[in-house]
Amino acid sequence: MKSCVLAYSGGLDTSVILGWLQDQGYEVHAVYVDLGQPCEDREEIMQKARNGGAVSSRLIDAREEMCRDFAFPVLAWQAKYEQIYLLGTSIARPLISKICLQVAREVGATAYAHGATGKGNDQCRFQLAAEALDPNVQMIAPWRIKEFRDAFPGRTELIAYCESKNIPVKASTAKPYSSDENVLHISYEAGQLEELDVNGVEMVDFGMGVSPQEAPDIAEKVTIGFASGIPTSLNGQQVTALEMVEQVNQIAGRNGVGRIDMVENRFVGMKSRGVYESPGMTVLYDALMYVEQLAMDRDLMHLRDRLAPEVAEMVYYGFWYTPKMDALLSFIDEAQKPVSGEVTLKLYKGNISVDSRSSPNSLYDAEIATMEGGGSYNQDDAEGFLRIQGLPSRVQGTVRPRQY
Repeated sequence: MKSCVLAYSGGLDTSVILGWLQDQGYEVHAVYVDLGQPCEDREEIMQKARNGGAVSSRLIDAREEMCRDFAFPVLAWQAKYEQIYLLGTSIARPLISKICLQVAREVGATAYAHGATGKGNDQCRFQLAAEALDPNVQMIAPWRIKEFRDAFPGRTELIAYCESKNIPVKASTAKPYSSDENVLHISYEAGQLEELDVNGVEMVDFGMGVSPQEAPDIAEKVTIGFASGIPTSLNGQQVTALEMVEQVNQIAGRNGVGRIDMVENRFVGMKSRGVYESPGMTVLYDALMYVEQLAMDRDLMHLRDRLAPEVAEMVYYGFWYTPKMDALLSFIDEAQKPVSGEVTLKLYKGNISVDSRSSPNSLYDAEIATMEGGGSYNQDDAEGFLRIQGLPSRVQGTVRPRQY
């Protein structure tokens, strides 16, 4: 029989796809990649896959790898898609594809299936990552196959199929929105959120923290230490990447930090509305910024900032496994080498402010920067500096006088 690896969640869509692939003559190996989804009975999900006919089911915990090798390099870039989205879903997809292809190689499967729709970004991220890693892989995206869509035009048909096959699913035909969660964030979209006159932040039942209005009336301090751009200590204690994200999620979440509502440009060309919750990563982005302000050279920082939107776009689109991204990741490793230090932030009702910051590699010199008399900066030097800087403007002003 033909053999296929399915990126399996145990939800409605992938439960149906598991059965449908078997109907098409495939042996199916179900792979559940644990990225910090809501607390579920993982073994129950694996058993459900086997009961549904999967010849094997695997649970692979990739939370640490996602934080360390995917989220933190994107953090080092200060990469935000369209200036606001911290890419919590986007960065998970190339890792899922990598793990599924590793399993496919082990079991001898030549096909890789996923449940992403033909309208969204995830199909791009899954496929572009998979084909970069294995150019010969056969991709199966049922929602892009007309026969599958004809058989399952809506949730009613999906649920009916599960009932006919005795597949247990927790689903209903009415749902106000859909959500996707991992340890980095939760994204909310579709359903009532497609109506722009709905206040998404008020409608969504957020899962990672309280609203700013419900947050404590006293600010909470948190101290984060960095080593070469990587967050490594929290309130004086060394922690792993996963521990850092999980613990800062809790701290930031209880202070109402990290909620956004945006209309974004999808890779496939349409605009879509999403509500996102990223408490811990929001704090880590700000914390790194404050250490960078001390330890990163001006011209290097400005170059990084010009390239950061490009990195965010590549992550969002799904171009993680590319020579361009390899080069950019090497660049940021070098750029972040001096960015070590510690910053204390104050969190208060959704807001973040800096309380103190320090770095052994700080380029800040109070003797130079002081606005008081004396110091080591000679203000006479500015005269020649400005004469040289202003030379092109003076020449142009002589040749092409401006009206004023």
